[in-house]
Amino acid sequence: MPDLSRCNRWLQRLGDGMRRHAPVIRAVQWAVVLFYALLVVIPAMLPLPDSQARILDNLTVLAQFLFWGIWWPFVLLSMVLFGRLWCGVLCPEGSLSEWASHYGTGLGVPRWLRWGGWPTLAFCLTTLYGQLISVYDYAQAALLILGGSTVAAVGVGLLFARGKRVWCRYLCPVSGVFALLARLAPVHFQVDEQRWMDNAAPRLPPPNCAPLLDIRRLQGASDCHACGRCSGQRGAVQLIARSSNQEILHATAQTLSRWDARLLLFGVIGLAMGAFQWTVSPWFVALKQTLAQWLIERDLLWALQDNAPWWLLTHYPQLNDSFSWLDGFSIVVYLGLSSMLLGTTLMILLRLTARLAGDRALYWPLALALTPLGGAGLFLGLSATTVKLLRYEGLLLEWVQPARACLLLAAISWSLLLGWKRLDRESIALTRRVSGSVCLLLANGLIGFGWWLQFWGWA
Repeated sequence: MPDLSRCNRWLQRLGDGMRRHAPVIRAVQWAVVLFYALLVVIPAMLPLPDSQARILDNLTVLAQFLFWGIWWPFVLLSMVLFGRLWCGVLCPEGSLSEWASHYGTGLGVPRWLRWGGWPTLAFCLTTLYGQLISVYDYAQAALLILGGSTVAAVGVGLLFARGKRVWCRYLCPVSGVFALLARLAPVHFQVDEQRWMDNAAPRLPPPNCAPLLDIRRLQGASDCHACGRCSGQRGAVQLIARSSNQEILHATAQTLSRWDARLLLFGVIGLAMGAFQWTVSPWFVALKQTLAQWLIERDLLWALQDNAPWWLLTHYPQLNDSFSWLDGFSIVVYLGLSSMLLGTTLMILLRLTARLAGDRALYWPLALALTPLGGAGLFLGLSATTVKLLRYEGLLLEWVQPARACLLLAAISWSLLLGWKRLDRESIALTRRVSGSVCLLLANGLIGFGWWLQFWGWA
């Protein structure tokens, strides 16, 4: 307890320091914006690298490694370690959107824009489109998706709510994913609502909460951007340490959005697994061969042509890498089936667990117990690009497979622990709890099996 108290005092000083040194944070944000622009724009203007290009002698390959091999995997990891610090302090889209909002029309946020399903829909469409144009492999594709997202963020900033980040709160394609992973963070800005109400003047000037949160009623780290602007406000807001399990174990059906579970099961787990798998999956090959045979029998040979523009389907004939219309359709079908079949199976198992526990509403909190495994899957999938590029450089990386196995087993164990503890809080009979745990074990085993196929079964 004394160690925790010292840790919390240090964290509180850190949070207060973020508020005091806001100009330094702004300078860091603009530095990240510049680096981001250079990383995304310049490689798209250069000739395509040949098969002999390497990280240290080709700017395009270096940018690919830095962006997809380092940047994105460790942004995801930062959510689990520090909450949404990336969003509040470093994200270039958030910074640009907030900056643009100071010069825009300042319209109110319309009701349709506040629909809770936008982040889920945006994540799924962006993931699917990214696979169709090979966003991880080509700089033009990365500029199209990431640059388009940035332009949209600036546009939303110019239209709505002065000095706010409407894009980040309601529309960002990865906002929902970040909100899920931030629930696991061992630190967060805690708000004492009663102290907030009771604390008399003098007070610090009211902070500008860019993601439009009601600071007084803020609970947890999922929505908070951890920018530090409200630290110390009314003596009721402070950065503290907490259990990484706390936010998920205390979640209820009333405090959760149903889109959280849908995004996790059908997007972060189901769709993302299909997106990372299809290039090595024999099931995808069998699907495409079956469809090709059906097309040939009906003389529909146009579907086998690879004449689509690069911004619709991958088309780089100079590198012998072009998708036919059949390829594109097969990718859409495979990813759609992966999302629906895996997501629906997990949903059934979790609903059965909730029914065994005697509370159907328990399904929504139980779904969040799979968050560690969902996050680990994203990290494994994105880091596969890191490993691929490093192996092109001649590095053997023999430790990678054991490290993947350890991460996967640790994530499964964490998810099972969260599920068991969530059932334990319901004070149900031991037989029901054990039966529910079997369903949770099957759900975790199914996800683990999917990743085993990619990295070991089909390798």
